[in-house]
Amino acid sequence: MQRRTFLGLGAAALAAGALGGWRLIGNGHPPLLLSARDDGDGRHYAVGYRLDGSRAFATEVGERCHDVVPHPQRPLALFVGRRPSTQSYLIDTRDGRLLQTLNAPAQRHFYGHAVFHRDGEWLYATENDTGEPGRGVIGRYRLQDGQLQRNGELSSHGVGPHQLLWLPDGETLVVANGGIRTEADSRVEMNLDAMASSLVLLARDGSLLSKEQLSERQNSVRHLAVASDGTIVSGQQYMGAADDNAPLLAIKRPGQAFQAFPLGEPQRLAMNQYTASLAIHSELRLLALTAPRGNRFFIWDLDSGALRLDTPLPDCAGVGAVAEGFVVSSGVARCRLFDCRTAHIASRPLQLPAGLWDNHLRLA
Repeated sequence: MQRRTFLGLGAAALAAGALGGWRLIGNGHPPLLLSARDDGDGRHYAVGYRLDGSRAFATEVGERCHDVVPHPQRPLALFVGRRPSTQSYLIDTRDGRLLQTLNAPAQRHFYGHAVFHRDGEWLYATENDTGEPGRGVIGRYRLQDGQLQRNGELSSHGVGPHQLLWLPDGETLVVANGGIRTEADSRVEMNLDAMASSLVLLARDGSLLSKEQLSERQNSVRHLAVASDGTIVSGQQYMGAADDNAPLLAIKRPGQAFQAFPLGEPQRLAMNQYTASLAIHSELRLLALTAPRGNRFFIWDLDSGALRLDTPLPDCAGVGAVAEGFVVSSGVARCRLFDCRTAHIASRPLQLPAGLWDNHLRLA
């Protein structure tokens, strides 16, 4: 689905005054929101904004990006190319300088997601092997002298790997294999009648630790969130009939099987068979999800499954946890803060540019 083009990147005025209440980070600034964003002419940007509305940078890049991977120690972030991009962009988050255009090797393209290891030296990115279509790989890159250098690859043990995250041990990768085969520079699904989506746990050396599947073959495991206790939640994009009853949220609690999250039928129907971005607030024990095709934003209690919030939010996109609760971006509307510290969840708009945000955001 193409990102909508409404307001230009520079068309929205930046707030002159800071919003109160933000918990400051180590450098004395409010959190930095990192995301991909387009302008009204279809140009692509890697952007960073403080949550008080001030812009840190907006760097034009050659290809549309998807997720963002902040470095665990340095003021760096990799803006990962959206499937089937062959470029990702290493950005200095202090001023937006483009430090490196990372090119995928021959017969590989990026799938939109990556993670740095906690030591900051290694990066792992989901990729497609276009020479053997359907074979998912995880490219391994080493950060040396400020540049990412490819250093081999691992099997994703599945088809169409999308998002990957670390378990709390920092050594075990969680991989969402979407199960959808695509070829070369295409986004056309080649195997909807024979999909093989899976949730994989993988050691850093590539050893397969576990592989689990949902019962519905066309339910594509796409996006992930991991809690501090090791609970894994996945969001699905269902590729079958619009009226099929497919669980669009699934959960794997420590020591338990991968299974459907207890999702209410009104919420499942409102998602329109599509979920986008997830976030877990480990301290508040809350799970948040954006459903842009249904124009809905949801929050649940992670432990009980109780619904805490079901609210309209046009083309809601990325979601990330902050001290107060969650920040949510939108493809057509204003970014919002949802304050979840009391029984009543309150929201307010943020003084950030409206619209044109991609489906993911990260807070650094």
